[in-house]
Amino acid sequence: MSDRRVGFCLSDKKRRRMNLDAFIQFCAGHGVEVVEIDLSQPLVPQGPFDVIVHKLSDVIVEAEHDSQSQQLLANFQGYVSAHPSTILLDPLPAMTQLLDRFASYRIMSKLHNSLRDWRICSPPYLEIHSAGDLSSIQQAVIAQELSFPLICKTRVAHGSLSHEMSLIFSAGGLADIHPPCVLQSFVNHGAVLHKVFVVGDKHYCVERPSLKNFPSGPCDRKTIFFNSHQVSKPESSSDLTALDEQMPCLPPPSSEAMSALVRELRVQLGMALFGVDVIINIHTHTLTVIDINIFPGYEGVPQFFSSLLSHIKSVLDKHVSAGHQGADSP
Repeated sequence: MSDRRVGFCLSDKKRRRMNLDAFIQFCAGHGVEVVEIDLSQPLVPQGPFDVIVHKLSDVIVEAEHDSQSQQLLANFQGYVSAHPSTILLDPLPAMTQLLDRFASYRIMSKLHNSLRDWRICSPPYLEIHSAGDLSSIQQAVIAQELSFPLICKTRVAHGSLSHEMSLIFSAGGLADIHPPCVLQSFVNHGAVLHKVFVVGDKHYCVERPSLKNFPSGPCDRKTIFFNSHQVSKPESSSDLTALDEQMPCLPPPSSEAMSALVRELRVQLGMALFGVDVIINIHTHTLTVIDINIFPGYEGVPQFFSSLLSHIKSVLDKHVSAGHQGADSP
């Protein structure tokens, strides 16, 4: 492995959060050279790369309306196309679909079929593409059999705005939404969120605070606006996460069910580095998938560096042994 070069292409914020400098030192100690890629410079002189690990979410989202980002993305895609033996973690099309909650929720909605034996599902949801009249949105909520309260989330699943959500308690409260967005039935889950961090064949489960239970059905309560990142921080202390009632602790998710979920999502997504937000329905004890995240922060995963390097080595070994000249999926 000593002659392997791994390129990392991350935003400044992401490189700080994963402590890339420390990871570079960790890899050097294991005979792997890690190089930071500067997208603003030509890529060929920075290569060659056996693997490129990237999170280009900022660039992909901004390329929708910014010509400079379009050019950066085109340069990156051009390099990848011209160097098919370079392995991409993860493939750009797979990552792009997770930036769109309409796309990722369609994937989530199919899990109850493929994972029926494990009693895994996702809540009913509705895509709101544009600001129509209120009555048509209210009728669509009924037609899709959504139940109040509802969680409203932005369509774009990246950036600070993607954490800005609302809890809607009645048909009248639907006037507070800002399309394009997703409406999802809220499931009472005892204020506990299970964040599943996936690194190739391995996954790690971390408990976080989450929204408290609310009475089922419509009521005249005003819409609650909140930031999901603030609510589910490890040290979060919020009125929204403090249970109003005493309730027994829910059993933790079974490791077998979590493994089945991760295996299925790896196949469906074609990805190796992602996170899954899972809650447990307090009434049915069903594992309920409420979101999927690209290359998350892996906070609380002490083995992250070794797991990531192990996965990089594993895809390289498979690549070499298979003798493929084309780019492999993870």
